[in-house]
Amino acid sequence: MKTLLPSRILGILLVLLSFSACKQFSRNSETAPVEEAAPESALPEAKPEVEFEAVEGALWNRYDETEEIAANADHPVERMRYKLIQSRVLDKNEVFLPLYPEVQKLAEAEYERLKPMVLGKTIPEVQEAIQSNAFSYEDLTRFFLYRIYKYELDNATTLNTVIALNLDVIEEAKRRDSALKADPGTSRHPVFGMPVLLKDNINTEGMRTTAGAIALQDNKTGDAYIVKQLREKGALILGKVNLSEWAYYMCSGCPVGYSAIGGQTLNPYGRRTFETGGSSSGSGTAMAAGYAMGAVGTETSGSILSPSSQNSIVGLKPKVGMLSRNGIVPISGTLDTPGPMARTVTDAAILMDALLGYDVLDPAAFNVNWGDNWYEKPTPNAIGGLRLGVFKSLMDSDSLYRQTAINLKNAGARIIEFKDPEVEQEGFLTLLNLDMKSALPEYLSTQILDTLAVTVRSVEDVVAFNQQDPGLRMPYGQERLEGILADETSDEEFLKIRKGLLDGGRQFFDEPWEAHQLDGILSINNRHAGFAATAQNPAITVPMGYRESGEPVGLTIIVRGFQVPLAFQIAYAYEALQPARKAPEGYE
Repeated sequence: MKTLLPSRILGILLVLLSFSACKQFSRNSETAPVEEAAPESALPEAKPEVEFEAVEGALWNRYDETEEIAANADHPVERMRYKLIQSRVLDKNEVFLPLYPEVQKLAEAEYERLKPMVLGKTIPEVQEAIQSNAFSYEDLTRFFLYRIYKYELDNATTLNTVIALNLDVIEEAKRRDSALKADPGTSRHPVFGMPVLLKDNINTEGMRTTAGAIALQDNKTGDAYIVKQLREKGALILGKVNLSEWAYYMCSGCPVGYSAIGGQTLNPYGRRTFETGGSSSGSGTAMAAGYAMGAVGTETSGSILSPSSQNSIVGLKPKVGMLSRNGIVPISGTLDTPGPMARTVTDAAILMDALLGYDVLDPAAFNVNWGDNWYEKPTPNAIGGLRLGVFKSLMDSDSLYRQTAINLKNAGARIIEFKDPEVEQEGFLTLLNLDMKSALPEYLSTQILDTLAVTVRSVEDVVAFNQQDPGLRMPYGQERLEGILADETSDEEFLKIRKGLLDGGRQFFDEPWEAHQLDGILSINNRHAGFAATAQNPAITVPMGYRESGEPVGLTIIVRGFQVPLAFQIAYAYEALQPARKAPEGYE
């Protein structure tokens, strides 16, 4: 870490930061002039790198990314042929300067002392260390901030992951320490005092909620229902993380993990080598790099499972309605759900429990009652006798999946192989188009606190806003958003498509489940996420290993609608049987 800035330079930078923020707010608060739309004949050219004169003593300076972009021009994964990596909008000094003095209070020697007591440990293990006075909640919070600053401010290691920080988090951590000292015997939720990062489409008081889009750059909101649940249980909201813009429902075939606000999220297991997965890209990369004890992502179809698998962490996509969607920038009222992301099954289960709560304002919500401490680890032989289905196509084509099935069989599970059911998912994009066409205006009309700062009110407004400066606001186009406007499906046709998709999803899993009396079905990464989404079945992915290239792979466990505890039971047992996760090199 850099040494503490001299007080004179620090003061000057803080004044400049305040002046910059005022100018930015004033500029964005004005109603944008109407301009002619850019021609649709080709995708816009990305805005050239902003000229950035190095500031002496600044925490971060932009760099010339020309060589990095050129190096990816022939990447075998077309989506990784980037137009840009750094955000043209976000100045990291504005994010990181305010808490820099607090971070500097943690000496490197103390950071090294804390590292083996935090990294690789579960939430219960960290809580035990705090209870025994090995360190405090304040120390834990400062430890994660130190790591974020250490890696995110270095252009050689940055993942472009953290895009906002909670300026009150140190004071909040101190209050957790005071509460523990005042009454150490009180029973508290395990998430108490644990730093958690949120995907930046989840409303959070005190931080902007942008969904990665410049149109929402100044979006101030209250807390989403799930954020209130976390705060009530004592969790520390550490900050917000990058994502695929509009939860990857903006452009088609564009890089996952890119947003105009945050830039291109990168995978710590291979920066510019492996995809991050999306759209909860920042939640996945942050957990892989050890930036917090837990993170929250959201999924419509694969947006938790994909980045969790790609970053060798655990991620759960619950059944829609188990967790509130109120206060989350939406795509689909039919399929959207938040979910926990963590480095271990234990931590994911604890975070899931902390997020639970019946929200009367979410029309899909229902009460969940699995009893107290349902998330605790099962007995070691929990997997014995379970009937687990495996896809014949994956058994034939994927050696890692095949070996995992053998290991589970040797541990006592019954492995039943079946052919992939032949079920179509016709009209999937139509479902998302019409859902977002109605859901986004509702969010924009009910959740935004400053309607002068955020002037868009519909998908049409967002499309028009982006067209005013396409190189900055939509360098990869906005084909998905334009597709929403072009979709003329009638209400009657929509209901038919929706029913067909939900029925088809259930059929895809019900056929093997009923034929073989299965407890769960095993997949890879987000391979069958679309079917799990439309079937409304929970799915949890657990690190399964790595390809020869070093790319992470996840084993995805799919269970019936309300059987999340069973999903965790299988996941716990598998994680103990085959502990595959390794920290990414350079981020240990």
